[in-house]
Amino acid sequence: MPLSQSELRHLLETPESHALEEALVSLKGRVAVISSFGAESAILLDEIARIDPSVPVFFLDTRRHFPETLAYRDELTEALGLLDVRTISPASKELESRDPQDQLAAFDPDACCALRKVEPLELVLPEFDVWLTGRKRSQAATRAALPVVDPQPDGTVKLNPLAGWGPEKIESEMRHRHLPRHPLVSKGYTSIGCAPCTRPVGDGEDGRAGRWAGLAKTECGIHRPA
Repeated sequence: MPLSQSELRHLLETPESHALEEALVSLKGRVAVISSFGAESAILLDEIARIDPSVPVFFLDTRRHFPETLAYRDELTEALGLLDVRTISPASKELESRDPQDQLAAFDPDACCALRKVEPLELVLPEFDVWLTGRKRSQAATRAALPVVDPQPDGTVKLNPLAGWGPEKIESEMRHRHLPRHPLVSKGYTSIGCAPCTRPVGDGEDGRAGRWAGLAKTECGIHRPA
């Protein structure tokens, strides 16, 4: 169910640095995480695990991920002691019907994202009132105005606890906490999605420039631009 006005107001008035803990404690059982287990995912997942490792963590297995991402999901789950990582995937019959040759991304990437990410997630979204994400303002121009508490039209909330974190802070914390790295980071991947739609990022490029390179597309559809 949506957050009540008083619950939403309380979350909006909570200092940004305490929003994650407040949500996990005061709304326990109503909060879940969306994680790509990508280049910077370890920070948010570590923050969550320190407070409540039983929080459900949803990973969208699009069937197009790099093998390194799937291995990293398992490595990070064990390293952080996450107790409820749930992998969700597109329905086999939908893949067979709408992308039988596994080529949809090449000519209609929006439709591919809808099939492989948006629709599977929509099946579980109604189970929770607050969704935690690792989005940050520093990741792309389209996220520059991202709030920590992001109320949704349906009355639920997307909470972005790391919205204000920049690359320097991310790197510093990764080192300080000795967190495992995604294997592709050392190869120049700063934002990691499906293999056919992701490339390494060059010097001076936007952190998400390697996603859907050459296209106007900047988001998969599970988040609206802020």
